[in-house]
Amino acid sequence: MSLGLQTHSYLASLLCDREFGNKMKTLKPTSIRLPFGNYAYGTEIPAGQRLVVTSGQLGIRADDSIPENCYEQAVICFENIREILRHGKMEPSDIAHISAYVTSRDHMADYMRARDEFLAGTGRIPSSTLLIVSGFTREEFKVEVEVMAAK
Repeated sequence: MSLGLQTHSYLASLLCDREFGNKMKTLKPTSIRLPFGNYAYGTEIPAGQRLVVTSGQLGIRADDSIPENCYEQAVICFENIREILRHGKMEPSDIAHISAYVTSRDHMADYMRARDEFLAGTGRIPSSTLLIVSGFTREEFKVEVEVMAAK
């Protein structure tokens, strides 16, 4: 019997924290349905860890250009988050939770692809919330992402 990608990712993530020595614990109870995507149901952050919480990042480059599609905007959001984490002496593997907002269900797959690419190779899967909202401060924005990281 072949395991689907989602099931394989879920099972692999159950071992991630131990394999990579990350002090955060991924919470994925097996008594409830598998997550809809590549995320954990919860993340336990041990006492004494330093936190970095970002503001929501929009898909706008430093030169004020904004790509038209959600995937490219999400990539920019995650590039900005990577830079904020670096400034706080953290990295993507330190992310405990991601909150994201998209303006249409049609944008969910593009956002999730950018998120999964950003987290690839980190050794852990954070908890995550994805909401569909009516819009942002400027009409051309399609996605906004914020994270909480701990180290």
